[in-house]
Amino acid sequence: MANLAKQQCAPCREGTAPLSEEKIYSLLMEIPEWRVVDDKGVVCLSRVFHFNDFRQALAFSHQVGELAETEQHHPQLITEWGKVTVKWWTHKIRGLHENDFVMAAKTSALFAER
Repeated sequence: MANLAKQQCAPCREGTAPLSEEKIYSLLMEIPEWRVVDDKGVVCLSRVFHFNDFRQALAFSHQVGELAETEQHHPQLITEWGKVTVKWWTHKIRGLHENDFVMAAKTSALFAER
């Protein structure tokens, strides 16, 4: 994960193909806590982060939001009492790009730092 977490997102252009299944599962080995999910026909990376209360979950959501703004790559965040669900995918290609794995690793690193 450390290698992915140190990378920066690269611009993704329309017409770029989503990652192959082989590449997805290769990169997934670097972020083992994450799952590949199908969300209404779009392949995403998803992970649920657990907290002791709503305030901690909200603070983490804010940190992920700041990270997203820095990288100009934005996830779906669902903040609830004691947990935050984060989903990464690349909107332009309606699927997974290496940027999503970079951001998942960075998100995991934020969680580990707390």
